[in-house]
Amino acid sequence: MISQKMQEAINDQINAELYSGYLYLAMSAYFQDINLSGFANWMRVQAQEELMHAMKFYDFLAERGGTVVLQAIEQPPATWDSPSTPFEQAYEHEVGVTQRIHNLVHLSLEERDYATNTFLDWFVNEQVEEEASADAIVRKLSLIGSDKSGLFMIDRELATRVFVPPTPADGAAG
Repeated sequence: MISQKMQEAINDQINAELYSGYLYLAMSAYFQDINLSGFANWMRVQAQEELMHAMKFYDFLAERGGTVVLQAIEQPPATWDSPSTPFEQAYEHEVGVTQRIHNLVHLSLEERDYATNTFLDWFVNEQVEEEASADAIVRKLSLIGSDKSGLFMIDRELATRVFVPPTPADGAAG
């Protein structure tokens, strides 16, 4: 059985992951509106990943005998001042998510909840990839500056991203 404190923290993380999905979906809509469909695709795939993360926490909490309590999801922004701004904010957002995951790891150790601690290992590793992925795009956008042809080249590159759900061997089972 999972502790009340851990259950509440995981419910908060479910909300944070759902907000992340909502945020990336809002960014996708923004990019669609400014005719950057590759950027929109990248953000939509990111939204799918975040929703999958929320479901991993949801399933884990239920499996541990906890109660899932869904909370209201904060409304994300709808517009940005440039194509680079959403990626800068995505990177900053992922840094914040990493801190949330680290806080959960710390709590799991305080609570001597080794099952949750082991479960969180996947997320610790995932956040390394999440931060690096957003940061790489921020750096590319910084390199091209105001070069429109560079922007369209990156747009074409981002159009190739596809959502690939993890397999149980990748730690998908929670």
